[in-house]
Amino acid sequence: MIYRLHIHLLNSFIGFCDFHYWLRLIIYTGKGGTGKTVTACATAIKMAEHGHNTLVISADPAHTLSDALMMNDIGYDPKPVQQKLTALQIDPVTEMSRQYDTILSYMAAIFSAKGIDETLAYEIAMLPGMTQLFSLLKIEEVGRTKEFDSIVLDMPASGEALRYLYFPKLVGSIGRKLTGLAGLFSGFAKVFQPLAKIPAPSKDVIQSEMELLDRLDVLSEIIKDNNATSIRLVANPDTFSIENAKRALMSASLYGINVDMAVVNKIMAGSSDQYYDKWAVFQKSKVEEAKANFYPLPVKEVQLYGTELRGIEMLRRHGEVLFGSEDPSDIFYRGKPYLFENEGTSINMTVQVPFTEKDDFEIQRYGDQLTISVKTPASRIVNIVPLPIATAGMKLSKAKLLDHQLKVLFEKTT
Repeated sequence: MIYRLHIHLLNSFIGFCDFHYWLRLIIYTGKGGTGKTVTACATAIKMAEHGHNTLVISADPAHTLSDALMMNDIGYDPKPVQQKLTALQIDPVTEMSRQYDTILSYMAAIFSAKGIDETLAYEIAMLPGMTQLFSLLKIEEVGRTKEFDSIVLDMPASGEALRYLYFPKLVGSIGRKLTGLAGLFSGFAKVFQPLAKIPAPSKDVIQSEMELLDRLDVLSEIIKDNNATSIRLVANPDTFSIENAKRALMSASLYGINVDMAVVNKIMAGSSDQYYDKWAVFQKSKVEEAKANFYPLPVKEVQLYGTELRGIEMLRRHGEVLFGSEDPSDIFYRGKPYLFENEGTSINMTVQVPFTEKDDFEIQRYGDQLTISVKTPASRIVNIVPLPIATAGMKLSKAKLLDHQLKVLFEKTT
């Protein structure tokens, strides 16, 4: 068992080195309906035209790649779209069942042994976030073939999806210890099985678990490598999608994952019609708010198209609007818009801000949000910063602004 563990770890390390050398991964995330899928497709088309052998992946159950590319047969098998571009639509539930049915069945058996109905046991065994996790694992599987040098992932719409980008390392560090114990005591567990009514893990379960943990280790290293992976936020000029994107930015910063760009889609142009012009003025203010909220990330602005954004030619046009002559595989920003540092029982949060101590600004805390209000010559801009769960129960002790960095200290209440 120990020998097998060492071999698995060695294989994981070798696999990671191979990935590290060549893979470029771009992950688009945002609220549903913001244009995330078409932006991912447009990016992939542009990357292919820059000579990158690119795979665009979507795990959206609505099969949005087929709709966006206007190709009906995009499914589980990679489908060539054009030169150097391939599309793949995956079903995370099918993916988990296909590759890890052994583990899923064992987990369900544990719940069944406690008297839970078998059908319900399978539902419980599918832990929260597992579908997102298995969407990400497809990256590791595809990467092992070395067929592509670039992957663009259209991440399932979820405000919490980003936490699962760090989940592999957490599961790996805890699960490997548990798996080792399971292997060590599996023989003893069989003795107590009639008493405990809990099935002991079989060799197949343990081996399947080890393979999964190895893959999670490799995936984690890819995602945390800021030279390989970039997250890109997609929003519309409205409060809900911008807030969703800001929470994704905060989560990524917490987990050390690089976010290099934000895209604001569907911006209305000015109009002679009073109704539409009022909307255009409102959206313009939201775009300015987004620029302040996502600072110092570059923000790409895309106006609302006059027709439905579908098909290769329209997506190519969208790519031109987004990137022009730039290579979408470039890393457009390296840095930490949010930085969190523990100091004993306190937390120091540093936020990059587009203003200085000379500006008129106010800071207030409301629950799990920090509101920064800045008075400009034109208007007052409000930046609402989502706070990590760790600050719950802490008080905002002090704040200091220096060189476009706002440093906020949170201390535990006595």
